[in-house]
Amino acid sequence: MEYLVTMTTHVPDGTSAEAVADVRDREAAHTRELAVQGHVLRLWRPPLQPGEWRTLGLFAAADHGQLEKVLASMPLRVWRTDEVTPLRPHPSDPGGSRDLTQADPEFLATFTVTVPPGTSGQAAADADAREAQRAHELAGQGHLKRLWVLPGQGRTLGLWRARDLAQMQAIVTSLPLDPWMATEITPLTPHPSDPAGRQIAGP
Repeated sequence: MEYLVTMTTHVPDGTSAEAVADVRDREAAHTRELAVQGHVLRLWRPPLQPGEWRTLGLFAAADHGQLEKVLASMPLRVWRTDEVTPLRPHPSDPGGSRDLTQADPEFLATFTVTVPPGTSGQAAADADAREAQRAHELAGQGHLKRLWVLPGQGRTLGLWRARDLAQMQAIVTSLPLDPWMATEITPLTPHPSDPAGRQIAGP
């Protein structure tokens, strides 16, 4: 099972720079081990405020109990709080295919679909079918990388690539369900310990 984990670190006041550097070095080394074991799949940095220390991670574990053991094993956990969101496979998920040479920025987009009252079942089914077809097209173009079902009614999370935020917004408006969706887009920047980034860079 896959999980999105928001990891927020607060270093205690008075902690020396040497102690912080030591924990970060051990965190990076252990993250590499967890990536080899298949638990850490991706790491990103979301937009940050000055002084904020936050990471988004895509993790894999058999269940929530195993995930907690993985998170607890990470050296930064002593200063960190973790917010875990379970992810379920989406029928239109491209399946994790990645073009590691692609340089376009990545984005996470959360979609919440609310079908208008009075919409017939057939109209909703037709819209879903057109949405699935459009998702397939965008995956073929390299824009849609992953798609998951989030907890809650009508909620979906997508990992996307686009040239910039304007193109990402244009992609969203091209989706057949866009008129029924509330969308939240999070720009992502590379994390130094991202397993995909290491595959691009090489050893």
